[in-house]
Amino acid sequence: MNNSRILVDKEGTPNNLGNSYLKFKLNQQTTAIVSMNYTQEAVSLPVESITSMPNMLPCILGLMNWRSRIIWAIDLPKMLNLESLDQRLKQYNIIVIKVESLLLGLIVHEIKGITKFISDDIQSPVGQVASSLVPYLRGCVVQEAETLLVLDAQFIMNSPILVGD
Repeated sequence: MNNSRILVDKEGTPNNLGNSYLKFKLNQQTTAIVSMNYTQEAVSLPVESITSMPNMLPCILGLMNWRSRIIWAIDLPKMLNLESLDQRLKQYNIIVIKVESLLLGLIVHEIKGITKFISDDIQSPVGQVASSLVPYLRGCVVQEAETLLVLDAQFIMNSPILVGD
């Protein structure tokens, strides 16, 4: 599945510079991005579509059916020790990521769209974010006076929280 799109800049000309990233809000204060290379789909699903499982970590909301496949749904802000999602939500915003053959549903506060930038724009997150976030990040990018967290999809998929190390 090819997720690439051509963005148009403010002058109306195609912007083919850089790599594509899905931009989303982890919570009210924190915006993050994940490479489109790992993004399968961004969907909104009713809260009831996630089946909770007993004895799971608080960040693991349960199982969901995505395109006839059963995958785990994770409260990404809670996994990252950020402000958790509002429990009164009627719908979840879910980013389905794929790393190698593994799929995972990341539930986030809000999906914002697609953005582009070049890899050279990624700066070290050390000293810019809480140290507990650093392992989950490839870095940070400042775009239009906003600091975006560049998530490391591979680390999230293989996180000690999820694999039990």
